[in-house]
Amino acid sequence: MANLKLYSTTDITEQGHLGIFQPQAVPASSTDIEFTILPQYTYRPDLLAFDLYGTKDLWWVFAQRNMDILKDPVFDFVAGTRIFLPQEQNLRKRLGF
Repeated sequence: MANLKLYSTTDITEQGHLGIFQPQAVPASSTDIEFTILPQYTYRPDLLAFDLYGTKDLWWVFAQRNMDILKDPVFDFVAGTRIFLPQEQNLRKRLGF
């Protein structure tokens, strides 16, 4: 099974520390859905990830897909902000879960 964690593509050094962050790309797709963040998801991308994809571990997907909108993946995640949501089937294919 694929590792869905944010740092899954980042190397671990010989000393056991994380290396330089290597983010997983979440490219735009014509099937992405435009979504306005609802009040219950303010500062909680993990809750939206759970509701959409069944796991909180994919919270980082929103920031990677909307890098021009969400400069801070938590504090910019506020009600009224319009973002794009990758469809689950595309994420499954891309991330291998």
